[in-house]
Formats: sequence, structure tokens, C-alpha cells
Amino acid sequence: MSSVLKIKPKIFLETERLILRELLPRDAEDLFVLDSDPEVHRYLGNKPITNIQQCKDVITFVREQYKTNGIGRWAMEEKESGKFIGWAGLKYFTEEVNNHIHFYDVGYRLIQKYWGKGYATEAAIASIVYGFNILKAKEIYGMIDSGNAASRKVLEKAGLRHVGPFLFEGDPSDWFKITREEFLKLTQH
Repeated sequence: MSSVLKIKPKIFLETERLILRELLPRDAEDLFVLDSDPEVHRYLGNKPITNIQQCKDVITFVREQYKTNGIGRWAMEEKESGKFIGWAGLKYFTEEVNNHIHFYDVGYRLIQKYWGKGYATEAAIASIVYGFNILKAKEIYGMIDSGNAASRKVLEKAGLRHVGPFLFEGDPSDWFKITREEFLKLTQH
């Protein structure tokens, strides 16, 4: 009998092609592949990470959000390959952004070779369903850099509507929103 126990991660959601699970310390190297890519960070302030410790710190921070806020971004695995392809999910903001505080934000970030396959949209929709059905959110927001056309399409396909422009950390950004009522109308069709 092996003395090494393999701990299974908590899975929050499964979609047709994805597993959305808790972010774990073992994800640090994959997170480094994601967040050290300048193309991934083109619309994120152009500050790619430069060392693995930054990834470990992010994972610690997100895992603390799970405890403090009951939610945080999840690791995204491709079901077919079992590979980490990015992260997605909801984040509960406790600091003010665009004159809002204490709100859920839907987000996603994928390793570049997984772009254009619909994974971000699939994960965003699943996250929104989770937010309204499990967390009982009244509304969910999304924010993107104004130049990020691909991310705009993801939010729109997920049912969010553009509310208006704003500055996020000095960068032109766009604010999106979906309410529980809008979500229910979309899911009743």
C-alpha cells in the first residue's frame, strides 16, 4: 500500500468539454505558461509574470478567496486531454471598481493555443449559471479592455449586455452586466 495519498481536487462544474475545479498549488507551472505569455497579457496591462513564485502567490491568494468569499477563479481543464488550459469563474470584488463594490465578476483566461475553440464562452456561461443558481447572485458583471474584441464576444454570447465605458487602472475599459431576471429570460427559451 502506498504511503502517498493523492488528493482529488474539488470540482465545482463540469461542462460538455471542461472541468472547472479548485486552483491548486500543483497548477503553478501551468499558470506560469499562461501568465508569462505577453499575448495573454496584451489587454491586461501588459504585465506578464516573470517567475514561478508569482504564480504560487496568485494560487495562495485565490485559495484564500475561496475561504473568505466562498468563491474565486477556478482552474479550467480540458476533459478530453485532462490538461490545464487556463482559469475561469467568478470573483467576488470587495474593493470598489467603476463605482461598484461587493459584486460578482465573471472572468476567464486561456493559454494561447486554446484560444478560438469556444472554451471561454463555455466556461463563462457555466460560471454565470453557477452564480445565479448556487450563489443566488442578483447580478453578475464583466469587464474588459475596450480593445479586446474577442473577450467582448465571449461576454455577449454569455448573455451580458454592454452597460458603458469606464477607466480601469487608467485603461479604457467596458462594463457588462446580466441580472437574474435577464438570465431567467435567456434560460426559458
